[in-house]
Amino acid sequence: MVRTLTGRVVLVTAATAVIAVIVTALVAIPVAIRSVNTQARAQLVEQSKLAVELLASERPAARENIVTELRAQKVEVYLIRGGAVDKTGLPKRVVQQVAAGQMINTRSPVNGRPSFIVGRPLTGRNAGVVLTRAVSVGTGGKVLGSIWIALLAGLACGIAAGALLARFIARPIRRAAAAAGKLSAGDRSVRISRQGPAEAGELADAINHLAGALQVSEGRERDFLLSVSHELRTPLATIRGYAEALADGVVGPDGAEKAGATMLNEADRLDRLISDLLVLSRLEAADLPLDVVLVDVVDLIRAAGDAWAARCAPDGPLLSVELPPSPLVVRTDPGRIRQVIDGLCENALRVVPGGAPLVLAARAGDGAAVIEVRDGGPGFTDEDLLVAFERGALNQRYRGIRKVGSGLGLALAARLVGRLGGRISAGHAPEGGAMFTVELPYASRT
Repeated sequence: MVRTLTGRVVLVTAATAVIAVIVTALVAIPVAIRSVNTQARAQLVEQSKLAVELLASERPAARENIVTELRAQKVEVYLIRGGAVDKTGLPKRVVQQVAAGQMINTRSPVNGRPSFIVGRPLTGRNAGVVLTRAVSVGTGGKVLGSIWIALLAGLACGIAAGALLARFIARPIRRAAAAAGKLSAGDRSVRISRQGPAEAGELADAINHLAGALQVSEGRERDFLLSVSHELRTPLATIRGYAEALADGVVGPDGAEKAGATMLNEADRLDRLISDLLVLSRLEAADLPLDVVLVDVVDLIRAAGDAWAARCAPDGPLLSVELPPSPLVVRTDPGRIRQVIDGLCENALRVVPGGAPLVLAARAGDGAAVIEVRDGGPGFTDEDLLVAFERGALNQRYRGIRKVGSGLGLALAARLVGRLGGRISAGHAPEGGAMFTVELPYASRT
């Protein structure tokens, strides 16, 4: 079985050439036979005219000469006098028609052989002359013998054209395969020139776009890993420093409590970072368990507001909660939605100055319950909003400029909301800072 594209194309073109040759032969042979027979019949008609003129001249020598010459050309001459023919073999109806003064141009067996028959009457004598010529046999073989070289040449040209076509078709595929091999080996700079037909150009564009996307994705992944490693090193360095100070006796009993509290806070920070990484990886693997139940968003936001009020007082942002008078019931996982809200509030608490507003709001939207987290902090630019939910994007932009987290929180929020069938977006808040909007479809509308 032919497995390569080149072999299959050659096989197909060879088969096409063979079929074309066979069809050509099947068409050419009958046409050639018909042409030979038509020519033979026309020649017999002309010979009959000459024979009638010579036989009507009553010159025995002329009659003898014309009969001898026609027989040399494989033409038999039959003379009809008084309604009777001079030799046997002619069909009876032919003799009768010629004797009756009719012209005959037909095909019929003569002495058991298919023959052309042309008969002409002799004027006023109840007589006539009939010429017969056997239909040519073996014409098909002769025609095939004369054209077989041309047929073989056509077959060879078809196979050669198939090989060239296969090479032309397979070249861009081989280039794409080679580029894919380089991509799998880690070379992201590989690009394919856009050559050949439109389909080959589309294949080259697809490979080039894939290489570019991989290059960008790996660059972002590398930056993200650098950011995460930095975030891991910071609390680890703090914990190591205090631990060494305690071990060396640098921190006395009076400072042990403070050192322990600092180490505990940094350990909690590490725990949150590792938990976020774990949740993100499980979300990407689609194996994060979700407990979806009927939830009143109003109660959920009220509980979140009570919890964050203590964290904001006394010198933090001014927290306010905006709730509608009626319940907003949705089907979702309340624990995961609370995780999203807490993450957004923690991000705001990191950058919003004391006394600036921080708003938790819930309202009825078009087909969905809407949760908003708005603040009066520094906010985002329009360019920031385009990459707000990409891992580590904002961390890379604002590291060293403002307080930033690990860059995982917004990416985790977007994945969680998406898994729960909702939608999250970022924008500009009327309070002057950032606004994050979470939309959760209603369980039912009344």
